[in-house]
Formats: sequence, C-alpha cells, structure tokens
Amino acid sequence: MLLYDTARGGLFPLEAGPVVTMYSCGITPYDSAHLGHAFVYLSFDVLKRRLVDQGHEARCVRNVTDVDDDLLRKARELGVNYLDLAAQEMAKFDHDMQLINLLPVYSEPRATGAIPEILTLIGETFDLGFAYEVDGWVYFEVSKFPRFGQVSHESRDSMLALAAVHGGRPDDPRKRDPLDFVLWQPSLEDEPAWESRWGAGRPGWHIECSALALRELGDTVDVHGGGRDLAFPHHECEAAQSESVTGVQFVKHWMHVGLVGLDGTKMSKSLGNLVFVAQLAERAEAAAVRLALLDQHYRADWEWRDELLSRAQSRLVTWRSTLTTGRSSSVLDDVRAALDDDLNTPLALECLDQAAHAGFSVAPAAALLGITL
Repeated sequence: MLLYDTARGGLFPLEAGPVVTMYSCGITPYDSAHLGHAFVYLSFDVLKRRLVDQGHEARCVRNVTDVDDDLLRKARELGVNYLDLAAQEMAKFDHDMQLINLLPVYSEPRATGAIPEILTLIGETFDLGFAYEVDGWVYFEVSKFPRFGQVSHESRDSMLALAAVHGGRPDDPRKRDPLDFVLWQPSLEDEPAWESRWGAGRPGWHIECSALALRELGDTVDVHGGGRDLAFPHHECEAAQSESVTGVQFVKHWMHVGLVGLDGTKMSKSLGNLVFVAQLAERAEAAAVRLALLDQHYRADWEWRDELLSRAQSRLVTWRSTLTTGRSSSVLDDVRAALDDDLNTPLALECLDQAAHAGFSVAPAAALLGITL
C-alpha cells in the first residue's frame, strides 16, 4: 500500500507488521462534531478496513480532549460542568459515527484519564533540559530540538501565524521564543486543577496526545494524523516533545486529511457554517452519507453540496440492482488496488459503478468500503 506521508512529502509504502498501530486525533467535545470531523475519522476507518482485509490487526486509538481551553470556555458560558458537557457531546458524536458505520476503535482514551502519564512525560521533558518553568507555566523550548519543523515544513513566519490562530500565544512575554509551547499551565479559579511539581494546574493541548499515544501504542506509531490543520502546531509539537524524551522516531507515517467547506469557507464551529451527519441522515439513508464522503479523496479540500447526497443515493439503488445477478468479476481486486494507491476511494467507487452497470455483483467490494447493500 502506498500512502502519502506529510513529513516526507510524497507517497511511500506503508511497511506494516502483523499489528499496525494508528492514532487519530479525536474531538474536543464542546460542540457537535460536523462533517469535517466525520471525514477525518471515515478516512482512518477506510485505511483500517483495508489493513484488516490484508490480514493485519489494526489498532486505532482515537483520543478525547476533555480538558481544553475551548471546552472550559463553553462550559463556563453554559454554566455547566465541563465533564457533563463533554459527555453530552460525545454521546452525539458516537451516534453520528455509528450512522456512517465506523468500526469500533481499539481504544478511546480521555485526557483527564491520563494526568499521571502527562505529568510524568512533562517531568521527563523538563529534566532532560527541553522545558523550562515561569510562574507555574511550563514551556517546551523549541530551540533545544533542532528537528522542529520536520512534520509540517512550515517557515518560521508561517509557524508564528498558525500558532496565533490556534491559541499558541506567540506574544506571551514569559516565553523565551514565541514558538515555545505550553506543557503545563496554572488553572483559573473555576477550572479543574491537578497538583504538580510546578503548582496546581492543567495540561497544555499537545502534551495530552503525546502521553496518550505513548501509553496506548508505544514509542513509535505506524500511522498518526488527523485534519490537515493539525499538522502545525499540534502534530509538530507532539513529535518534538515525544522524540525529545524517547530518542526514537515518534511516527512512521503522518496522514493528514483535507478540510471540508461550505459556501466557500472551511467548516468551523466558530463561524457556524456546519453540516452534521445526523441532519443528512434524516434526508437520506445513512449509507448514502458515508458514500457521499467516500466520493472525495481523503487528502483533498472540498465543499459539501447537497447533490452529493442525491448522487450517493442513486448509486446505492444501482448497486443493489446487482444483488441477485450472481455474476462475479474482478471488481473486489480493482477496489483493493484503488485503496492501495493512497486510499483512492473516488476511483474505487468508479470501479463499482462500472461493474454494476455491466451487471456484475458488487456487494463484497462495497462491503470493503463499509457499505452494506
């Protein structure tokens, strides 16, 4: 299987052993997960299905960021406990992922369930000289890690701009370098706090995923990723802090998924231009929602259009017309070949279309893509 690797900037064979470890950055459950989130997790689901089809055991971990600036801010606005808000939104998320037929993940750990591991990892980073403390804030010092930038390959100016957009606060006067990032921070009076050697506080965003990935999957992960907008700063910082402690490669293959837009702009909770799986499933069957997503290549940025759903529903009708033919073809192998070419799901769907129009059964090939006819 050839899979695009962000860090190396090209297609490379996914060299996998009997067990393939995968880590997909999960949601911060302060609001409903939208179609952009679903597209990320569907992409990892397709990869997992093909790996299982090849005979591998695919261990996919998808975390829950249940202590975070956005979650705490939203809980404060609503006047509810942050964990209650997280539980409410996770229930909606689980329902949506079941609608589009995602396979269960190997584990779904929560950041709040890994505070001891997070503190241990920060302590190791600090003791090895990669971090420093100011007024109870602990920062990773990027100048101590020469490979910083190895994942995203962004310029320094671009990094500074992206850090500002994603809450990295490059203007923080406590930092030695504007790109240094938070490992631990003091909690506000109404925020959760855990005791640490630097005082009571809570973890930064990036350290949570490093601690969970290392705990669940070991020092090196075969495939790690998420939305394209996570390459910097989140994944860049993850790689730096993880490798500074373990001394080995953190991720073999960085997999980043394109962004989904609506009306010319990326879907965003802050903008409110959102489409939700559950809403689409009220207008068409859930299999059509999954099929509409599969019609986009995972690395492409694209826009949701309502005709994608009607096109998917029509496809299902055509494919189901072959269920009683009993005629077989090479379509399953054709779909496998398409998936092995950087998860080319649009090509895989075209293979199914051609076979169905020729009167051949496509049910097994559709099942590989997670579509039950």
